[in-house]
Amino acid sequence: MTMNRQTVAELRGARSRTGDDRLLREVGAADLRSVAEVRHALRALLDGRAEPDRSATAELLTSELLANALVHTDGEAVVTAVVSGRRLRVEVRDFAERGGGIGGVGAVARSASAADDEEAGQRTSGRGLLLVRALADAWGVRAHDVGKSVWFELEGLTGAEGLRLDGDAA
Repeated sequence: MTMNRQTVAELRGARSRTGDDRLLREVGAADLRSVAEVRHALRALLDGRAEPDRSATAELLTSELLANALVHTDGEAVVTAVVSGRRLRVEVRDFAERGGGIGGVGAVARSASAADDEEAGQRTSGRGLLLVRALADAWGVRAHDVGKSVWFELEGLTGAEGLRLDGDAA
């Protein structure tokens, strides 16, 4: 499936834009090479704002979410990263038909049991969300009319002042 015309039009002006505090990338369907490009752009965004281990964690989690969106859907994806004060929020949106992918429509983050963790740890795929759950300070899934967004947040950046997210203290 491809993105609907309205969504493409909304993104067209912001495609592949990197600002001081935000990154936005539109990624073509099944374009797994773009995962490395997004990782590189995220590293540049976090340069001087995050310790190397936090930056590496952000790159790993972003790579996992983007690869999931590209492998498990037949459509494009959009990656957004925003630095706000000492917080990074990354969101990967896909445009899959309702009911597919991670958790289906209306899904929210759920706690996996120890048995789920053990079973997933023995598989060679499907570990991406386990990594997100283990390493992110917060994460979740948000349903859209078309597709969904999977997001995570990392706290404890080195304090570069960025854009404020709703709910941030002034």
